[in-house]
Amino acid sequence: MQFFYDLSMMGAGIGLFLMGTNFLEEALSKLAGRSFKVFLKTQTNNKFKAVASGAIVTAVLQSSSVVSLMVLAFVGSGVLAMQNALSVILGANIGTTLTSWIVATLGFKVNIESIAYPLVGIFGIALTLFRAEQKAFHWSKFLFGFGLLFIGLSFMKSGFEEIAMGFDFSLLSSYPLVVFVLAGFVLTSLIQSSSATVAITLTALNSEAITLLPAMAMVLGSEVGTTIKLLIASVNGIAAKKRVAFGNFIYNTFIIILVLITLKPINTFITNVVNIQDDLLALVVFQSGINVLGVILFFPFLNGFGRLLNNMFIGNGEGVKYITSVPASTGGELALDALVKETRRFIFMVIDFVSNSFESGVKRETEQIGDNYSAKSITEKYAYLKQIHGEMHAYAVKFNKTGLNSEELEFLDRINASIRNSMFAAKSIKDSQLDIDQFRNSSNDVKYQIYAHRSEELTKFYDRISTLLLKPDGFNAFEDMVDIYHTIQKGYTEELNNLYKDGTDFNLTDVEISTLINFNREIYNSYKAIVWAIKDYLLTKEQSQYFGELPGFIR
Repeated sequence: MQFFYDLSMMGAGIGLFLMGTNFLEEALSKLAGRSFKVFLKTQTNNKFKAVASGAIVTAVLQSSSVVSLMVLAFVGSGVLAMQNALSVILGANIGTTLTSWIVATLGFKVNIESIAYPLVGIFGIALTLFRAEQKAFHWSKFLFGFGLLFIGLSFMKSGFEEIAMGFDFSLLSSYPLVVFVLAGFVLTSLIQSSSATVAITLTALNSEAITLLPAMAMVLGSEVGTTIKLLIASVNGIAAKKRVAFGNFIYNTFIIILVLITLKPINTFITNVVNIQDDLLALVVFQSGINVLGVILFFPFLNGFGRLLNNMFIGNGEGVKYITSVPASTGGELALDALVKETRRFIFMVIDFVSNSFESGVKRETEQIGDNYSAKSITEKYAYLKQIHGEMHAYAVKFNKTGLNSEELEFLDRINASIRNSMFAAKSIKDSQLDIDQFRNSSNDVKYQIYAHRSEELTKFYDRISTLLLKPDGFNAFEDMVDIYHTIQKGYTEELNNLYKDGTDFNLTDVEISTLINFNREIYNSYKAIVWAIKDYLLTKEQSQYFGELPGFIR
């Protein structure tokens, strides 16, 4: 009965510890979530900064899992390149060891319960008094979680010490080290917290249930176990997310195998050469050391490793690409970034569809849209565009706007307009598909020449549009867009006059003239729609509004 009580106390301690770490994660994510996302987004343009950023953010947020999931979202939305994403995760592995240092130095060296109990009492009450949207609520949650973490550690320590008194743990010394690695892996995979596994290991070490060498092996297992959450999160994600998650798993597996082979010499180095006699400190030095060593060893190979991963999990190009990584209910800047990148991809898909309809020479941006889409038939492409448009529309409807400022809200409206106008541009061409096919295959030289002229004109138009879309961020496309608008405005009037002239000169029937006029109208409707889509996507609010003051031309 006493054994069951002690085991229950230890289990309760694990539960409280996990709850405490979750409260810490949630509170810090709310208090500084946007700041850290922006920090990660802006400080990851090279691998050195990415490693440092991952370590700093994880050390503050006290969760490598939160940072790793953040990285997955950034990769999914196209913010982070593969090599930089891996660099952030390498840094996160270092940053997460701060929890182990706090537990080892405070949890077992200081009577932390005298502080933890008042924290839980005071800030547990405060949580019921403040509203969830207030900063005071999140600070209370943070301090409440901090208190819970150490109360949980106290419960674990008390329960384990009692169990250790009634069990001969020396029997475990006969087991090979790989058993302890597997124990750490399984435990971390189940509870999804390497910090909790390390805390349990420190508790066992403090109670002399295990020695330093098996404790090190358990920590090694936890390093791989913590990657399982990332693998699970990437299962239904795009190929880039799977690559990052699998890359993290490969890296951690490689490091633990390498360290496991040399574990005894490393143990001797820490205890005899560095002369750390305190086993608790020796264990956290070991954990920090292997993560730093891993970064040093792996850093030179990051580019090659990134290229290797890019050849894995090749996506089939089906469905939306970026917005799948950030739920619409999350909202905020990250979701807006994902929608913007999805819109850019959608515009390129429309360009591909239109150019394919005319068999024009517009350069296919397969890198933007995927080879599988480019290989589809015209009918399949249009059906696919409707599918993507529907998914993007549904995403926009469900978009959580609470985290956006007034400028971002206005930009979201323009992005939605850009999506709609892109689809209008495709629809105008789809409605003209029978006429396009008829003119392309017509034995009438006038009709065929009209088709050939349209194809040549369309190639020039969309080459200009594609060039603007491929310009680097910050490029001011206003003058180019105005010039493009005036060019198609002038072109529409000239083409309309030419059609009436051709009808007279070449004795076209009334039906043929009507068909050509309607065809001309649909082509220029498509041009205007794509210009409206691009100006909302590329230009500022004031520049975009300028187009509303320009004279119309389609009548």
